[in-house]
Amino acid sequence: MRLDALRNRFSGALLQPGDDGFDAARVVWNGMIDRRPAVIARCRNAGDVAAAVTFARDSGHSIAIRSGGHNVAGYAVCEAGMMIDMSGMNHVRVSPDLTFADVEGGATWGEVNDALQPHELAATGGFVSITGVSGLTLGGGLGWLVRKHGLAIDNLLSAQVVLADGRIVTASASENPDLFWAIRGGGGNFGVVTSFEFQVHPAGTVLSGILLHPAARAPEALRVWREFETTSPEELTQGALLFHFPDDPSSPLRGASLIGFGGVYAGPIAAGEKALQSLRAYGPPLADLFQPTPYNVAQRMADFVWPPGLHNYWKSAFLESLSDGAIQVISDFFARVPSRQTVVVIEHDGDGAMDRVPESATAFGHRTHPYNFVITSAWSDPGDTDRNVAWTREFFDAMRPFMADAVYVNFIGDEGAEGVRMAYGAEKHARLATVKMRYDPRNLFRMNQNIQPAVT
Repeated sequence: MRLDALRNRFSGALLQPGDDGFDAARVVWNGMIDRRPAVIARCRNAGDVAAAVTFARDSGHSIAIRSGGHNVAGYAVCEAGMMIDMSGMNHVRVSPDLTFADVEGGATWGEVNDALQPHELAATGGFVSITGVSGLTLGGGLGWLVRKHGLAIDNLLSAQVVLADGRIVTASASENPDLFWAIRGGGGNFGVVTSFEFQVHPAGTVLSGILLHPAARAPEALRVWREFETTSPEELTQGALLFHFPDDPSSPLRGASLIGFGGVYAGPIAAGEKALQSLRAYGPPLADLFQPTPYNVAQRMADFVWPPGLHNYWKSAFLESLSDGAIQVISDFFARVPSRQTVVVIEHDGDGAMDRVPESATAFGHRTHPYNFVITSAWSDPGDTDRNVAWTREFFDAMRPFMADAVYVNFIGDEGAEGVRMAYGAEKHARLATVKMRYDPRNLFRMNQNIQPAVT
């Protein structure tokens, strides 16, 4: 790849194999991914992104877009193509009237909420602070405020997008509305989003934490949690996690096999304490870690569960309901999990603000399923790959009777065309393919959960 023409109009760094920093720059969160781009374009601004897209398009090279690099499929890095790295474009500007924030496309959710915390504000999106804003938002944007304030895309006011032809355009309700519809859930199929304008919300101090019980009590505990969630207020977004406590010699829970109910209550602390009373009464728990916390700290509380660098293989789907049968399968499989680094999650995202947005308003699909089930298998030794992948697939197959024909696009790996279809359904997929044909007819942006351009 000859870069002379690009260097003349590029203000960032261009790294090739053998250059200092190249190997570090190509590393993504999932340790299973080991790809070597021909060049890494470390962008400083939207003009750099446009120049890199144009160069890659004209030279016939594939493109991968890196924001946080947190996606389990590893789409942020490609083999022998151009990796457009926006991680240095992470500026966050809060509006003078404190109603919205302009966020560059390389920021993480932790960086966003660190910038908002001094104003006692928060943006809805992200369960883990190191997740990139771009990838999470373009796929929908679940997070700790989803039941009170909706998805990240429900709070997106506008976006700046670099198109496949190199143009930089605005997508909003009034400018390029078809593109604005598509990027709210349709992933990175339509261009590179270099900045987002989000509505933000008061959330200075929240009640956050986790209640921990022995995993041996999972069937009963999950039934208690299911009953609790039927009446929990939408200020409370929670998930159930089956995991092993880290091997911390200083903790009495060192290495324990646990089921936890963790979440964020985004409202008055006294009301949150009252809302949690019945769930806290069960057990009693081994540990009750709920406490008043600044929101930007609360958003980091789950980071330790999904550290970077491990080998990861995920399977996920929305559930029709959290039935007794589903609870038993989940409990039985976790009892023989092959890796102590694996985490099984049941999110309760619905029955709140997300449900009140009309299904047709955005490309995001499946707003009506209250529970999202995720097997996040993780292990350290590459030699354990076959065993962990086999267990994950067997577990997922056993859960199929309880699943909806629907997935959250950000939680799936390389599932191919069938996974993409399940993320959107036939009608939305067809509409997305039409928008794709308009903005990216050559499918330049294909290193993603890809939507093929409609055939005309």
